[in-house]
Amino acid sequence: MNLPILYSFRRCPYAMRARMALVIANIECELREVVLRDKPVSMLEVSPKGTVPVMLLPDGEVLEESMDIIHWAMERANIRRWSWPLQDPTTRAPAYGLIEENDGPFKFALDRYKYAGRYPEQDASVYRSLTEPFLDKLELRLTHSPYLFGNDPSLVDIAIFPFIRQFARVDMEWFESTSYSELRRWLSELETGSLFNSIMRKHDAWHSGDSVTYFLEDAVEQEAV
Repeated sequence: MNLPILYSFRRCPYAMRARMALVIANIECELREVVLRDKPVSMLEVSPKGTVPVMLLPDGEVLEESMDIIHWAMERANIRRWSWPLQDPTTRAPAYGLIEENDGPFKFALDRYKYAGRYPEQDASVYRSLTEPFLDKLELRLTHSPYLFGNDPSLVDIAIFPFIRQFARVDMEWFESTSYSELRRWLSELETGSLFNSIMRKHDAWHSGDSVTYFLEDAVEQEAV
């Protein structure tokens, strides 16, 4: 089969959200697990910037950003149930606004909170405090509906969830002690759901000449376990 090739890293939040979108869209591809300290030459040839996820399409086009992969997958599946907040004129701006804030200021502060030793100019608690305006915004939305844009999860939840999961795990005791009760509920529901668990199977690092791992087939098997 002439399939897209997805270079991914299991624990990368950007790769997580791309993989979840591919499962939602029911798009098969060849999965190549990457070890970031030893990136495959074939990946660097198609995407010299060396970050994951990267998707190489059968026509040679390269998608180098997770949101590009998500949009590509949704265009082919046309699943409005998941993508409607990004399409509806009344919700498009706030939906993209949340994703941009997640990927921008929140991710900036998260990296410094998680890896505070690399940024000794401030205490970790200072970096953590920089994340709280965004967490407050999510908490407020989740007091009005189970998910960020209504009663069902959407691509906005999927795009943001892996980063909140990463944030919570830096200091779970602190996170559990906060007033973010709705955010904790939301995180738990997504983290224990079948969609997330279907994309978290462990794989050995891919090397040239290895047999093909079919991503969707693998995800369905994991979901059935």
